[in-house]
Amino acid sequence: MAEKDTVFSSKMKYGGIFNFKDFYKFCYDWLTEELGFGVSESEYEEKIGGNTKDMLIKWEGQRELTDYFRFDVKVEFRITNLSKVELNRDGRKIKANEGSVTLKLKGILVRDYKGKFEVSASKKFMRSVYEKWIIPSRIEEFEGKIAGNCDEFLSQAKAFLDLEGER
Repeated sequence: MAEKDTVFSSKMKYGGIFNFKDFYKFCYDWLTEELGFGVSESEYEEKIGGNTKDMLIKWEGQRELTDYFRFDVKVEFRITNLSKVELNRDGRKIKANEGSVTLKLKGILVRDYKGKFEVSASKKFMRSVYEKWIIPSRIEEFEGKIAGNCDEFLSQAKAFLDLEGER
């Protein structure tokens, strides 16, 4: 069985005016194009109440780092009180959304994701020796990269929302 270690876990919150469709696309594109993940939507819930909408969206993504290490990411969007608004910018009417966004992100380092060391007790022992004595610096290096990538993604998402709100 693969060993999974959560290396990064954080969230960010935003409330104000933004374009949800653009934000959704920005986040998806950043994960797939900038970080190279295969991303799938594992859950989508929508609750409509009057003129507002609450949404819960969960994504899961994976990227192979080597034949032994894999980087998994779990993203959760919780959007509350999302409503449509019309803004007047430079004499033009622009459609946007107003609401609150909570974005949670987990970065996970998966070791032996192919299960090569799971076939016998001696191979499990060899894996523990391998990880403890041969590649501990490599594990630390991958953990640092994962934490850095996750932190950068959250920063970019926050910057996108802040920029959208100012325009």
